[in-house]
Amino acid sequence: MPPAMNVTAVLGPTNTGKTHLAVERMLAHGGGMIGLPLRLLAREIYDRVRQRAGDANVALITGEEKIIPASPRYWVSTVEAMPDDVTVPFLAIDEVQLCADFERGHIFTDRVLNRRGREETMLLGAATMRPSLEKLLPGTSFVSRPRFSRLTYSGQKKITRLPGRSAIVAFSAEMVYSVAELIRRQRGGAAVVLGALSPRTRNAQVALYQSGDVDSIVATDAIGMGLNMDVDHVAFASTRKFDGFQYRQLTPGELGQVAGRAGRYMNDGTFGVTAEAEPFDNEVIERLEGHNFDSVRMLQWRNRDLDFNSLERLKQSLNQLPQMQGLTRAQPNADMLAFEALARD
Repeated sequence: MPPAMNVTAVLGPTNTGKTHLAVERMLAHGGGMIGLPLRLLAREIYDRVRQRAGDANVALITGEEKIIPASPRYWVSTVEAMPDDVTVPFLAIDEVQLCADFERGHIFTDRVLNRRGREETMLLGAATMRPSLEKLLPGTSFVSRPRFSRLTYSGQKKITRLPGRSAIVAFSAEMVYSVAELIRRQRGGAAVVLGALSPRTRNAQVALYQSGDVDSIVATDAIGMGLNMDVDHVAFASTRKFDGFQYRQLTPGELGQVAGRAGRYMNDGTFGVTAEAEPFDNEVIERLEGHNFDSVRMLQWRNRDLDFNSLERLKQSLNQLPQMQGLTRAQPNADMLAFEALARD
């Protein structure tokens, strides 16, 4: 693991300008790379950077799109797709609290522990990550960013009574489409954003909402991962999700990440519940309005030094336990389950 020299962790709630700061720092260098948590967000940042630096100087790599000019100076990527063979003066990783995610966390942890810019590295995310980063990356500099606007709970409302410029958050494609159809029948239309859509369709749906052609957008909780949209109100249609292993209630920190999409820059925002979601209790409301969440204590980890000399040695290296406190071996995901099935054959 490289030392934490010139590593800065910029931490704070949503709407604090962390990603904007990282983009500006990257452009101030002769080159750089930023790893982002969403394909849609990567596309948004790619478009922003290429407007400043020119198409020939900016690459985009996600699981769905790959645009690589002959000699790019700036690389915009999803965290999973960050190229290993590219060294840059500046490197940033966004939403590092996803290191604790059961499905994707081990990839974020790997990037946080092992990827560095030659001159500057910036880690962006929630303040809940500070204890873990202090322990795992001694020498890291910390910068705290306050939220630009206020966030206020507005209670429970029917879907058809939600205010304009609302984002309705659901946790299944079926619910996303049913809510969008209800809004279409009652109010004329809604944009829809979820991972199953093609990049072109997702981009078109966001543009439909941003242009004001529709006044509502219905999305999964991916909307909480940094998408910059003009949302005044976030309404939870459900507060339960499947995390790759089980259905469970969202934690206050996860609720706060999504609710915080309401109110961009200096505009205050509101959040509430709708449809089948139960109203929040007073403790949850206070924590969301005050951005007061439990610290992340354990990061998901998977061994990156794999032994390909035999199937048995590869399995052993994949099952290796972490040697550092604060890390836990990630549970087998789809890729490991597929490998184990192939190995049995």
